[in-house]
Amino acid sequence: MISEDTFFLSQLDTQFEQSYAHLTSAMQGFLRGWHHDCGKKAVVDKNRAWLHAIELLLHIEPNAKLIVCLRELGQIYGSIEAQHQRTILVDFIDHLADFDRFGRADMLFAKDKAIGAPLISLHAVADLPKQVQERLYFIRFEDLMERPSACMAHLYSWLGLSPFEIDPDHLATGLQESDSHYHMKYSHKQARQISKPKRHDIPPRIQAQIETACSWFYQLYYPQKM
Repeated sequence: MISEDTFFLSQLDTQFEQSYAHLTSAMQGFLRGWHHDCGKKAVVDKNRAWLHAIELLLHIEPNAKLIVCLRELGQIYGSIEAQHQRTILVDFIDHLADFDRFGRADMLFAKDKAIGAPLISLHAVADLPKQVQERLYFIRFEDLMERPSACMAHLYSWLGLSPFEIDPDHLATGLQESDSHYHMKYSHKQARQISKPKRHDIPPRIQAQIETACSWFYQLYYPQKM
């Protein structure tokens, strides 16, 4: 890590402005160079860690915008649990298979786990400066399923891109992402048409615990459930 490099740190002692500017331009060069062969007006880089690092991102790319995808938390848990049951002979990468369902749900919402970690970043949005929050666009999975064309049209407009009408029944698919890296627990299956998924039946005790522990989430994004 550059922050631990003693040679770079010594340069900051005598030439802080110049050395820090070199670091900034180097990071900008890497980010833009990675997509140097893209002939499109915009580049989509999918990584849930960007919300945690949004201020860093805007420091090196001030024109960046971030799309934050949301879904009702019980259904997120239900999707993971359902996939685990389909692959029950293989443990999670962070060893959650031996927990009972309530314990596994509790662990998934821990601050360093699959659901809990991005929730911490989402909860921290309220503390960000207004000009940073204006670079964020929140879209709910349920709305996208109900009104895909309208949601995407509004999103394209917010991004400042030319209008583009999607055909929900004829979608283009891309390269298949690796599922084995996460022990087949988080599927990246793609589909050529949009279809609403079947709702997962969540045990009442688990659903109540989720809504209690994450009441702020429901107040902000799913007030109809409160």
